[in-house]
Amino acid sequence: MSESVLARNAATRVGRAPLGDRETLLELAQGKKDLIKLGRGDPDLDTPSVIIEAAVDALRNGYTHYTHWAGLAELRKAIAEKLERDNGLHYDPSSEIVVTTGGQEGMNVIFQGLLNEGDEVLIADPYYTAYKNVINLAGGVLRTIPTEGKDDFALQPEQLEAAITDKTKALVVVSPNNPTGGVIPPETMEKIAAVAVNHDLVVISDEIYEQIVYDDVKHVSIGTFPGMKERTVVLNGFSKAYSMTGWRIGYFAAPSDFVDLVQMVKYNLTISVNHATQAAALAALSPEGQASIAKTRAIYSERRRVLMAALDEMGLEYSYPGGAMYVFANIGPTKKTSFEFCRDLLLDAGVQIFPGTTYGTEGYVRISILAPTEQLKVAAQRMGEAVKKYIAEDNA
Repeated sequence: MSESVLARNAATRVGRAPLGDRETLLELAQGKKDLIKLGRGDPDLDTPSVIIEAAVDALRNGYTHYTHWAGLAELRKAIAEKLERDNGLHYDPSSEIVVTTGGQEGMNVIFQGLLNEGDEVLIADPYYTAYKNVINLAGGVLRTIPTEGKDDFALQPEQLEAAITDKTKALVVVSPNNPTGGVIPPETMEKIAAVAVNHDLVVISDEIYEQIVYDDVKHVSIGTFPGMKERTVVLNGFSKAYSMTGWRIGYFAAPSDFVDLVQMVKYNLTISVNHATQAAALAALSPEGQASIAKTRAIYSERRRVLMAALDEMGLEYSYPGGAMYVFANIGPTKKTSFEFCRDLLLDAGVQIFPGTTYGTEGYVRISILAPTEQLKVAAQRMGEAVKKYIAEDNA
């Protein structure tokens, strides 16, 4: 089929991305029976009923119109109270908080408002690759900073310092991290903040997994350190902690003068988040909605324990998952590439996971805990048998 006039005239910035490893695996999974999916980051738990009921009530009461472009005043107030209570961050709800159509829109608004052509943005590798696409669309250039398994892939201040050039404008900090589940310790975060201040960097602090932490791990927002609030955008949302991925609602908090500048971007993307979803988010921040987080965390904690024990039995090492919903495992003993391992596991054992190369790192795989515990145990058993087989084949 010949190329259409529209495709021939498409903007160069949208590119023509080739089929990647992740997409290839999704294609291979089509129609496969008895498949256990441990790949995507979409929570399998239902949205808490108090949140659903709030949205239904809003629709029945005629709340089907535009709201203020930055979101309902009462929702922004509740978000500001949450940031103060949970994170030690003070923001004016009337001028420093913007409600967005998911974290993805938040990312787009931030970078469209921040980047000029050629500006460089740093991020620790492995990383959530949507950042590359969003930054490229905004005219920027993403530069990755390799991190190490011995540090649980947490960015180290000396690694950041070495990566900064005269084109570096911003740093993205994602903690807890996707895909590794790693959480940057408070003392390390403080040192990263000092580097950002010394080099006058803008920081985008992605805290979407902040409520999902385990053991004695403590999440700290980089915006709480000296000199950081004026240079930090805190990006967060409701998708993970409240199982609301399909509701598409997030938010960011930033100094009022920056919010003023990005108003045009936000308004021209979606005008405003739909009213019923904002009512649902307001219910999520109510005491009853907040109580649901502990239940969610307890479920994920048990699943995490099951998966980690299974990987220990297989003899596969992994970085410590202090937060989020994933375990990032080293499949080196199998002598397979990340893609080969995921492909063979899918075809041989009916378990779908994603290769580390999807997130910039070879030799690892990302396994999510987003399946019921009993199903996760079955997947772990299948995976254990496959690993044993792959190691035996290599030694034959």
